[in-house]
Amino acid sequence: MIPSIIAIDGPAASGKTTIALKIADKLEYMFFDTGVMYRAVAFAVLDNGINIEDEEACTKLSETIRIDVLPPSKEDGRTNDVSVDGKDCTWEIRNSAVSQNVSQVSTYLGVREALTKQQRRIGLQGKVIMVGRDIGTVVLPDADLKIYLDASAEERTKRRVLEREARGELVDYNETLRNIIRRDKIDSERKISPLRAADDAIIVDSDNKTIDEVVKEIMNLIYGNK
Repeated sequence: MIPSIIAIDGPAASGKTTIALKIADKLEYMFFDTGVMYRAVAFAVLDNGINIEDEEACTKLSETIRIDVLPPSKEDGRTNDVSVDGKDCTWEIRNSAVSQNVSQVSTYLGVREALTKQQRRIGLQGKVIMVGRDIGTVVLPDADLKIYLDASAEERTKRRVLEREARGELVDYNETLRNIIRRDKIDSERKISPLRAADDAIIVDSDNKTIDEVVKEIMNLIYGNK
């Protein structure tokens, strides 16, 4: 039997979303990127004028707002609709201000606890590919298959720049690289659920590989092929 619960972790812009979407389509599984929930909280914190350093206020907000992740309603490149308290913020959660602050919000224990409960409930339903930074280690430690998708900071920066330019944004490569390196440092050094590969995860390096090559590699793992 093929794995019913598949966890894909990895750093920012490692290709998790693109790869997981293609695999979910092939398997007819649900795709769920948990990172959008943390981005939605960061967006709401900034939108409400809350100090990003105020852990108590950020936690309280995460416990009271309603975050909905639904199938895409528009063909504008989005993988899902993301709304906060009924407001569509699908693209707002991808702006530079949110990108610079989402890692800070994700270090707060209360925020992680509030969102982990929702993520675990969805994941345990099965036939799901869940993408994030602590899926295999915290959210779904008993997942049937755990993948850690990695790539160099330079490669990930190129991908993020192309992604944002495709949406018509003006992007500075060096600034984007600095943000990715900064986010890696915060994600990997935080005390709560740090970014790391689970002990039983299979590490897949996507540097110098096409999307189709990475998809094929992971599909072989899913079906137990060598």
